[in-house]
Amino acid sequence: MPHRFDFDAASALSKGGRSYQEDAVIADYSRGSDIGLTVLADGMGGHAAGDIASKIVVTEVFSELMFQCGDREGFEKQIKTRLTEAAMAANAGLRAHVQAHPETHGMGATLVATVILNQHLYWISIGDSPLFLFRDGALRQLNEDHSMAPQIDFMVRNGLMGAEEARHHPDRNILTSVLFGESVPHVDCPDAPFSLAQGDILIVASDGLQFLTDEEITTVLTEHSHDSSAAIADHLMDRVIALEDPELDNVSFSLVKLQEAASIGATGHSGVQGEGIRRAG
Repeated sequence: MPHRFDFDAASALSKGGRSYQEDAVIADYSRGSDIGLTVLADGMGGHAAGDIASKIVVTEVFSELMFQCGDREGFEKQIKTRLTEAAMAANAGLRAHVQAHPETHGMGATLVATVILNQHLYWISIGDSPLFLFRDGALRQLNEDHSMAPQIDFMVRNGLMGAEEARHHPDRNILTSVLFGESVPHVDCPDAPFSLAQGDILIVASDGLQFLTDEEITTVLTEHSHDSSAAIADHLMDRVIALEDPELDNVSFSLVKLQEAASIGATGHSGVQGEGIRRAG
């Protein structure tokens, strides 16, 4: 399978205003590889439980995808099945942990897992962690938002609620689907891949990044679009931290720029679980 892009990727994490970290992210965009993977989970369940939940999810999903993608052609032909199986294996892992440790009942995590292969983007997502595409100066979210936010925003568009009220609505972040060891109501895993283009920037993030508005994120990406992924990630995290919001959630994201082959330096960037180009807070 021909190699289409060079990957310039970086990851970043911050505890934000919290005393503990419940996000986890694994990213692998090795230079010379024709496949790139990101797996991100935003845990819930409080100190220890949320941290464990996110690690179970990213570890299970990433290891399963890495195992399956050894056969590139076969993997791409069955990629929706493989993504779904990996997510359900993670869900089963959460169930097993809760059964063994009843005190962690209620623990869970969101999931976004992306695969870039042969100019194609595939993903599976459960929960409200966003997958952003920045292309031609415009930012948009590609995946579904499994929370009450879309319904609240619908009310704003129809004049039933003000924009500021909607932004701070107490029900905005209530999840309508999540991995927690039980049945999963909603899964976003498109049948057809999304076609990527040279110059695209993809961001897989926890919802903590959305303490910035889409306009603020767009401004950073526009002003620094020619910088390295590591520099862009630094600028985004700086903008979030500069909010000085005491309610700031954990923030984590993996950012990848897609460039023509051999147009970046000699080494690519690869993030690992719990690590990245930066740990803040």
